[in-house]
Amino acid sequence: MAEHATAPSSSAREHAGGVVVPFRQKLLSHHRHYLATWLIASEKMGILDASIESSPDQQTADPSLVVIWVRENADPAYLISLRGPYWVLTDCLRDNELGRYRTFSEALHTIRPVLPLHASA
Repeated sequence: MAEHATAPSSSAREHAGGVVVPFRQKLLSHHRHYLATWLIASEKMGILDASIESSPDQQTADPSLVVIWVRENADPAYLISLRGPYWVLTDCLRDNELGRYRTFSEALHTIRPVLPLHASA
């Protein structure tokens, strides 16, 4: 005897079509390369250093924070963190979110626009 498949109801199809599953980005080698290039280019504009770190509350071993220092202050000036599909830029000195970006290069460009923007970075 053959098994019969039943078609899902229209409400099930509507519900299934509306499901959004956010993905989590992570720092990849091309992000590290772009950060290094950006850091060299932005030295003349007051950027001192940057580091890639893991968040204290992070459950995976993948680093998810980019901390950026400027010459004028010993404390970190900017933080770029990963939240789902977005790169979130925070002004650390004022504890203020400056924006959410789809690409890493857009977040760095907001701090210092020293390199051309690339959609893949």
